[in-house]
Amino acid sequence: MAMGKKVARESLLPCVREDDGSESEQEKVELGGIGSRLPSRPRKTYSRGSVRNQKVTRCDGSLLGSSDGASGEVEVLYGDRHQQEDADDEEEADEEEADEEEEGEDRGGTSNARKASGITCGMMMDEDYDTDLDLEDAAEVAYDPTGEAGYREACRTLKVIPASFFLRNMHGSELNMTHHGLGPQGTKALTVPLVTNISVVRLNLRDNWMEAPGGSAVAELLKENCYITEIDLSENRLGDGGAEALCSMLLENNTLACLRLSANELTDRAAKHLSLAISTNQSLESLDLSRNKLGDPAGEALGQAIADNTGLKDLNLAWNCIRGRGAIALAKGLGANIFLRKVDLSYNGLGRDGATALGDALRDNNTLEELDISNNRIPPEGAIRFSIGLKANKTIRILKMARNPMQSAGCYGILASIQSNTASIMEYLDFSDITVDLDFDKLYNNMKETFPSLQIKHGGRVNTHKTPT
Repeated sequence: MAMGKKVARESLLPCVREDDGSESEQEKVELGGIGSRLPSRPRKTYSRGSVRNQKVTRCDGSLLGSSDGASGEVEVLYGDRHQQEDADDEEEADEEEADEEEEGEDRGGTSNARKASGITCGMMMDEDYDTDLDLEDAAEVAYDPTGEAGYREACRTLKVIPASFFLRNMHGSELNMTHHGLGPQGTKALTVPLVTNISVVRLNLRDNWMEAPGGSAVAELLKENCYITEIDLSENRLGDGGAEALCSMLLENNTLACLRLSANELTDRAAKHLSLAISTNQSLESLDLSRNKLGDPAGEALGQAIADNTGLKDLNLAWNCIRGRGAIALAKGLGANIFLRKVDLSYNGLGRDGATALGDALRDNNTLEELDISNNRIPPEGAIRFSIGLKANKTIRILKMARNPMQSAGCYGILASIQSNTASIMEYLDFSDITVDLDFDKLYNNMKETFPSLQIKHGGRVNTHKTPT
């Protein structure tokens, strides 16, 4: 059928032919292109072929038409019914082709719409990932090495007023926040920016009533901060709970060199935590435990810890209650330590036995340079026994024994031991509030040639030659 139609078309004049583009498209349709008859459609028994313009003779012999005007040359016998069915089939095929073309256009439009939608979505995604705004936002939020923004936010969370002094001085290497009344909550807020602060090296928080919760917050701060080397937490009512938290911190911190815990109501219950921290931490060089409530059990625990420590150079245990066996244990610990340079045991209760044990420690110790045992109830006998250790010691430069009831006899015994030790480097003796007699004064004058740099401070000289009135 397709070949018959093509031959008929070629027989037409050029003026009535369709243009090349449409003819080519029509050929595609007739040769089985997009608009061709569906494969599932049943084929007809008869086809018109190329006899559309030819004469057809019915079965009864009547002439219907001729292609060249001559009757009877070409006769095809078809029934009227078959011819009508062919015409209906052709019309139905044309309608199906039109429907398929419309469906193709709809599909193409939908596909194009989807493509356009995909392109639009892609453009929107690209706009979402545009980094210009991100860069501007990052420029606005600059890195804050001092943590000022974090401090303000912490104050809002904890409902405390930000300390203006802290905001003004948090950029320096030394921050002094004494007597600011921070309290536990204010201390917690203060520790938030100090965790990441790299400027502050020395921190003074004396007298801020931080109590145990504030001390725990400071302990957590020092576990993270590796720049603070010196901190003063004196007069803060930390108690044993705060001391336990800080001792736990000392087991991890390796940068803190100076810790002051004076006047924090520490008792013997805190001694076991303190002793563990002193035995373990070898980077701490200065520890102040003065003005607390440490007694004999604390002296025994700390004595063993001091013997094991190899980092401490300055230990202050003044104004405590160490006496008796605690004083003896502490003295033995000092004798075994070879790193301490300065020890303050003033205002305790060493007594005679404690002074004797301390004299034995000085005979073995060759590193201690400064010792303060003022106001320790040391009698004349205890001072004389203590002076035995000074006959062999070669490192003590400063010795303070003020306000002890050792009288002039005890002072004379100390001075005589120093005179007999040619290797002594003693530079200063403090016998404040203790009166001396003429014998002591003569001995001191005789020693000026041997020890020209020796200075002695006493409570005055008793005039033994004055006659009573």
